[in-house]
Amino acid sequence: MTNLTDIRRQTFEALRPPAKRPLSDWVEENVRLPSSIAAQPGALRLWPHQRAIADSIGDPAVERVSVLKSARIGYTQLLVAALGHYAVNDPGPVLCVLPAEADCRHLMTGAIEPTFAESPALRQALKADTTERDTMLSRYFPGGSLAIVSANAPRNLRARTARILFLDEVDGFEVDARGEGDPVALAEKRTLSYGNRKIVLGSTPVDEETSRVCRAYEKSDQRIYECPCPHCDDPHEIKWVDIRWDADKPESAHWVCPSCGCVTEESGKSAMIRAGAWRATKPDVKGHHGYRINALVSLLPNAAWSKLVAEFLEAKRSPTTLKAFTTTLLAEPWRSDGDEIDTAALSSRQRPHDLQNIPEDSLILTAGCDLQDDRIEMTTAAWTRDNDIRVLAHEIVWGSPLEDATWTELDDLLTRHWQHPGGGILRIDAAVIDSGHHADQVYGFTRARTSRRIVAGKGVPGFARPSLSWGNSRKTRLALLGVDGLKLAIHQRLNHGDTITVSDSLGQDYLDQLAAERLVTKYRKGHPVRIWEKISGRRNEALDCLGYAIAARQLVGINLESRESELSQRQVAPKSTVARSRFLDN
Repeated sequence: MTNLTDIRRQTFEALRPPAKRPLSDWVEENVRLPSSIAAQPGALRLWPHQRAIADSIGDPAVERVSVLKSARIGYTQLLVAALGHYAVNDPGPVLCVLPAEADCRHLMTGAIEPTFAESPALRQALKADTTERDTMLSRYFPGGSLAIVSANAPRNLRARTARILFLDEVDGFEVDARGEGDPVALAEKRTLSYGNRKIVLGSTPVDEETSRVCRAYEKSDQRIYECPCPHCDDPHEIKWVDIRWDADKPESAHWVCPSCGCVTEESGKSAMIRAGAWRATKPDVKGHHGYRINALVSLLPNAAWSKLVAEFLEAKRSPTTLKAFTTTLLAEPWRSDGDEIDTAALSSRQRPHDLQNIPEDSLILTAGCDLQDDRIEMTTAAWTRDNDIRVLAHEIVWGSPLEDATWTELDDLLTRHWQHPGGGILRIDAAVIDSGHHADQVYGFTRARTSRRIVAGKGVPGFARPSLSWGNSRKTRLALLGVDGLKLAIHQRLNHGDTITVSDSLGQDYLDQLAAERLVTKYRKGHPVRIWEKISGRRNEALDCLGYAIAARQLVGINLESRESELSQRQVAPKSTVARSRFLDN
């Protein structure tokens, strides 16, 4: 019995146009890069690993292309060139979906417009449509159109149909909280009316359990880029495990052949990469080309093996930075080895430091405050030059946030100063106060203290969210906090290494609160989603406060060398003063 997939395949085969010249040839002849976005402006010259991807995107016999990629491989330039091809050679409705609105604007103004303006063959391809409300992200060309939309708003996808669909950084897409479904599935539905559709999906991976690009790659013919060893000629995929270097000498980085054990130095990298070729590990899969590629094969100067090793040596100090290195440069999904914090092991993180015994390596102090109906809780954290965190105190101001006296006492805490071991004076450099409860009171308190980097904060869901960004409110300076990512960073730091230490003056209850939530995978409309789940019987104010204190670090942009110099000079502690505003007098 013929199923729906077979019918779609037959329809696709019947409607596909005859094969044309390879897209890679057309790109190199017609696409030019401006100096504003390319280190080597002029005609776009594709690397060997880019040519096959380009040809798959332009091949009418291929319905889907999935690219599991790293950064620094020229994917954005390739995407822009492919958009140019469809605007000029194979017009139709084109939809490009990116994680956020800012990504859409950057792609259009920072990549598409400059490249099209520089390329004579593309210069007249797109024009602004003055009848559209948002002309910047919606353009028309003879026989087709281009729309660039954010995956954050499902309405962006419902209002479009497309024959050509580009999905970029899909692991950064967030599932709509209202349950409208996975953005990738919603976008693909917009192509169902076209039997000759093209779907190009690419992304750096994030978490193994929820990675969309990994799932897409697994359904493809799973191509890998293999390079012949200059010594034995055996082809191999260049992997991180085969990159070696002398201890603490990243400049000695080299590749060791898994077959013969011979060494290829950095100087031989270019020739080896240029001699490489793609191999489909699942050749029985038809119509779906999948590519897996990492920065080790990139020929960009900033992807030299020695530079990548130097970045690894810096990144491995913290699980947070190690995850970024693993996912964005090695194109490997992050494999979590535990979704809960071992509370018994947390006591090993305690150190004899507090507000009266500030560690000598402390350079910055930040605070995070969480409001409850009968109290305000505040965590004070010190930061080192390497951004290690020393939790010095967790204090409670008892009293209703509706009472002025409660805020007066909080202000007293925020205006304190302490003698640094080097002789200088440390004060709280920045603070974030959660406005989820009693927002009006929080705004009234922070509005007069913005110059002291004391701001209101509001948590927003989504692991792809930055730890701190700014809201659009004109009434107050509101920090939008990526709380999912902040909690993940805390978990990773506490489960690995010693980049967070905790004052030994804080008891077991505080440690239990740090471990009050666990990361679980649940399914929404059949798609895996990672969410934080509060462990029954535990309070989580300490976890929240530490997250806000970490976000507050983004508010401090001081020169660390100058701060070190200041703290090394003996100063007399000034008398404490309380900065009062009219809010406190009401």
